Amino acid sequence: MSSPWMSPRERVEAALLGEIPDMVPFTIYEKHLPTGETERRLRDDGLCIVQREPSVYTLETPNVFTEQVHFTGEDGIHRVRTVVRTPVGTFTAVDRVVPVGATAFDQVMPWTRWREEYPFKGPDDYEPLEFAISDCRYRPNYDAFSARMAVMGNDGIMRANIGYSPLQEIIYTVMGIERFAIEWAERRDRVMRLYEALTESRRKLYPIIAQSPALIANYGGNVTPEVVGLERFERYVLPHYNEAAEILHLHGKLLGVHFDANVRLLAPGIARSKIDYVEAFTPAPGSDMTLAEAREIWPDKAIWINFPSSVHLAPIPVVEETTRQLLHEAAPGDRFIIGITEDVPSDRWQESFPAILRVIHQEGRLPIRS
Repeated sequence: MSSPWMSPRERVEAALLGEIPDMVPFTIYEKHLPTGETERRLRDDGLCIVQREPSVYTLETPNVFTEQVHFTGEDGIHRVRTVVRTPVGTFTAVDRVVPVGATAFDQVMPWTRWREEYPFKGPDDYEPLEFAISDCRYRPNYDAFSARMAVMGNDGIMRANIGYSPLQEIIYTVMGIERFAIEWAERRDRVMRLYEALTESRRKLYPIIAQSPALIANYGGNVTPEVVGLERFERYVLPHYNEAAEILHLHGKLLGVHFDANVRLLAPGIARSKIDYVEAFTPAPGSDMTLAEAREIWPDKAIWINFPSSVHLAPIPVVEETTRQLLHEAAPGDRFIIGITEDVPSDRWQESFPAILRVIHQEGRLPIRS
């Protein structure tokens, strides 16, 4: 394939800024691309790496002490128990650590974590959790971030991350869905105190990220409408995106959110929001909206999709045809990026990734004909 005139990083930045790249960008998270011959060819042909580490900030908790214990359960699965000690109490969490992909992937993305035991067990945990959140101190980590950016050069784009919005943090990290539902019904005032503590903590991050070397930042995501619901999303989630976006925009930075679930219910609110790009959007059949529908309802936002994960399992002609269909729906192709944001079976990526990029080179030069 002939080499385009724009670098991988320049192409992604152009798409996010509303400019016109030479062709539709193709990206992948840094931990999803094993080093080797196929990886080298993909990068030579324009695949852009999304580098999410190191963070642009460091976290200190001067009055809270955290200890992690690694152990293997009777089922043979590796786990990590996190013990957090505060002056007003102690809480613990347990994560199940499982390998991702085949052995060949171990050097790239060896593990992913699933929370088995949440730190919140009952009302007695509110006080120590609130103390731990309020004890967080954030410091710029710009030198480390800039050093990694220099190493990446034009081969990748560096991305800052804010973490979950406060309500999402409570649901998915602190309580879990079932416990959250109980607390929301029976002790909502205490949930809201925790929410306010997280809100103030997040606000300390916005200016650090806005003044950092990063052009783009993600504000959490993984918003499941079946769990969060429309009213809670509009009232307790969306305002945090807008507040962060306003501060980042003052410094010329862009904010995106990882919307990888069903989004039809949330789409009007996303359209009204001040975020700049919708990241990890997975078109139907991976969600309840097509790319064409997303382009219509979010005309002023860049749409950075996750190539539908299930399609990687299909024959290569199906992968190629799906890519063509996505390009057709994205026409004329501005503000559009195809990405890999989820795990891909280790026996498929070496065929499916080149197929996607091959079609982009053939039919993804801008403007794309509809």
